[in-house]
Amino acid sequence: MRRRPREHRRLAPLPPSRRVETGPDGYDYEVRAVTASRAVKVYRCPGCDHEIRVATAHVVVVPIDFGDVDDRRHWHTACWGNRANRGPTRKWS
Repeated sequence: MRRRPREHRRLAPLPPSRRVETGPDGYDYEVRAVTASRAVKVYRCPGCDHEIRVATAHVVVVPIDFGDVDDRRHWHTACWGNRANRGPTRKWS
């Protein structure tokens, strides 16, 4: 006896891995979540000037209206969340 194919259930949408948010300078940025398993390099967070170590979940922030891929910055998720309360600690040239 053959079975009927299972009906496909609708799954809840995945949380967006990319979103647009306003940065501490008032410009719009694309924010991408990086999972701990995909974090394979050490970066320096411009929000707190501390290292983002390997295997630490964080966000990558890319300017939308100006700059290019070279202008992206890796932030601790909490530092990006508190960006309105503190500005970048480093000046990038």
